[in-house]
Amino acid sequence: MTRRPWARRIAVTAVSVAAVAAMAAPADAATTATTTAPATAASSTAAEVDYATWQRDCQSVMNQALPYLKNRIAAAEPGEKQAIVFDIDNTTLETDFGFTYPQPANKPVLDVAKYAQEHGVSLFFVTARPGIIYLPTEYNLEYDGYDVSGLYVRGLFDLFKDVAAYKTAQRVDIENKGYTIIANIGNSATDLSGGHAEKTFKLPDYNGQLS
Repeated sequence: MTRRPWARRIAVTAVSVAAVAAMAAPADAATTATTTAPATAASSTAAEVDYATWQRDCQSVMNQALPYLKNRIAAAEPGEKQAIVFDIDNTTLETDFGFTYPQPANKPVLDVAKYAQEHGVSLFFVTARPGIIYLPTEYNLEYDGYDVSGLYVRGLFDLFKDVAAYKTAQRVDIENKGYTIIANIGNSATDLSGGHAEKTFKLPDYNGQLS
């Protein structure tokens, strides 16, 4: 993967990992959630959720997603532009399981994403992270091996919008660019509600304990 010059600069700048996590971690939480447990250590996250359990549960969902995607990709219509939409926090990245930067990829999801991108599917990332961390977020995704066809973050006028409505609007925008969204993958109801995807796959959030 060819890294952009600005991406290399970002990697060595004094980006505060704690600040990035503090801004990003709560962003994708459901708007109705009343409490969000903080990330505490690389081996443990919100409340009773441990890393091994989370990875096993994520793998279980991706074991359902991959066969579907293989069949759907193979059945593409001539000229069809296929896309998958992903959430970021605790979907494509391990946000609540440590404070390293770049944050590690969520491996079960990365494996599925790599299969898709290797078979001509475009990957779009729709997050409620604020626009101020667009560049570090894009760099992080590309560093981990995701081919980013588009990254949607919240602009100034999106910050107070309903998260589900905001994310639905971004999927509509992707469709308006001529893409067929064959799957939408996230860990919160706000990532998946509103339609504009042929199929959705929900990763665990343990009743809102993960952002």
